[in-house]
Amino acid sequence: MPQTGEASQPQPSAEDSFLDLLVETLEGVDEGVRGQFLRQFFRTIAQIDLSDAQSNDYWRRILQRRTELAESLKKKVSLKTAMVDVLASTSFLRVPIMMEYDDFKKLQINAATDALTGLYNRRLFDEYFDKELNRAKRYGQHLAVVILDLHKLKEVNDRRGHLQGDQVLQLAATTLRKTLRASDFAFRIGGDEFALLLPQTDPEQAVTLCRRVRSQYEAEIDPLHLEVGVTIDFGIAVHPQDGDEKSPLLNLADKRLYELKLSGRTTTTAAKPFETPPPPETGPKLRDFPPPAAPPVPAPASVQGPRIVTPATPRQPSGLGAHPAGGYKEQRKWERVSLAGTKAYAVLGEPGQKNAKVIDLSYGGVAVLLDKAEEFPDQFNAVLHVPILPPVRVVLRKAYMMLAEGGRTRVGCAFVS
Repeated sequence: MPQTGEASQPQPSAEDSFLDLLVETLEGVDEGVRGQFLRQFFRTIAQIDLSDAQSNDYWRRILQRRTELAESLKKKVSLKTAMVDVLASTSFLRVPIMMEYDDFKKLQINAATDALTGLYNRRLFDEYFDKELNRAKRYGQHLAVVILDLHKLKEVNDRRGHLQGDQVLQLAATTLRKTLRASDFAFRIGGDEFALLLPQTDPEQAVTLCRRVRSQYEAEIDPLHLEVGVTIDFGIAVHPQDGDEKSPLLNLADKRLYELKLSGRTTTTAAKPFETPPPPETGPKLRDFPPPAAPPVPAPASVQGPRIVTPATPRQPSGLGAHPAGGYKEQRKWERVSLAGTKAYAVLGEPGQKNAKVIDLSYGGVAVLLDKAEEFPDQFNAVLHVPILPPVRVVLRKAYMMLAEGGRTRVGCAFVS
């Protein structure tokens, strides 16, 4: 038994014990036979072809190297360690296979991922960014890069300890896995910093995704009752609008992130990572007739139902945000995200019954555009098809109907479920 205070020696693995037995066995074998055996041995474990004489020579060098390492380190060294050291220093070694495949895969994963969150690490971010940017340039596609960080993580660490801070970081990673598409990539690139690569994603789609990530994350951490306004801040840069090179895109995304943080916004204020110039104004100005917000309390059944309103006869509904001067004062609980210019659409009613273009979306409801005025029940089912998000089945209640340009009809709906 080891004496008190004496460090216990780790037990050798079955593989090391086998190699030690092999050394003892080959000591008493004729050199010619030993060379033939070792030639096949090296071919099997390291996929290198040596002659019988070379095999014997390298075997002697491996045994000598093991002795040197043991004397230098003052402890026993496995034959496998000496073997890797000798073979790796030669020009013969091409594809070393010195461990179990599962162990090899674990090493690959550990080298590419962050230990705490399981996301890809900074090294892989740099590698993937170069690859995806080259792909976007080659095919003329968008590529959005997003820099994220956790707002007030330091306060969590100071007040609740680093274990709680680690949990907050892990929930951020969980949120990203739940929210991103299969084609997107998420990375942890620093202490509280994350990065996203979003192939084929334009500026509007990138903003929509980031706001969804923020909302989902705040819902994930709410049960922790942190009493600290932890949320996610983000900065976005998009190829080709913001540049064609990696460094300028990264710098711009980082700059927009810190502009947001320095703006003094509250945790519920939506970020504006960049301003998109408005399109040229042609035809009727739809912005002159914005839809009113959904009423906080449904009106009595006797007055419910859609009304068609023409620009010449603006309505003055009661309780729907009407402005005394005749305009409309929006009182929205959720910020509206425009989906104009995207391929967003909704299937209204039973599957395949009718398609309508989705023109904006918020956490409270959605607005669709119909080619002509049609009657719908006050409440109906729909399936929303929005870029970045998977198809979502919802129940909608009409809040208003109004004429739009080209004789089409805009229908505003509130989410029922």
